[in-house]
Amino acid sequence: MQTLNLFYIKNRRKELGITLQEMADELGFKNSSTYLKYETGAYSFKADQLPVLADALNCNISDFFNQNVSKIAINKKEVI
Repeated sequence: MQTLNLFYIKNRRKELGITLQEMADELGFKNSSTYLKYETGAYSFKADQLPVLADALNCNISDFFNQNVSKIAINKKEVI
């Protein structure tokens, strides 16, 4: 089972200048703090939320899973 790359989701949102509240509104959450719990991994996104999330972030659902984690780890090692 693949896990969502929450780092990608957060960075994509920031890259597009979308606020936490705007994301909360898109997904039908009551407030931004609820959305933040999903983005930080305290709650898990549901499968039916992924198309809405992808639409809001102007990307494909597969983008949430395609990030090469080992490449990210290697880049972090190089920085250290």
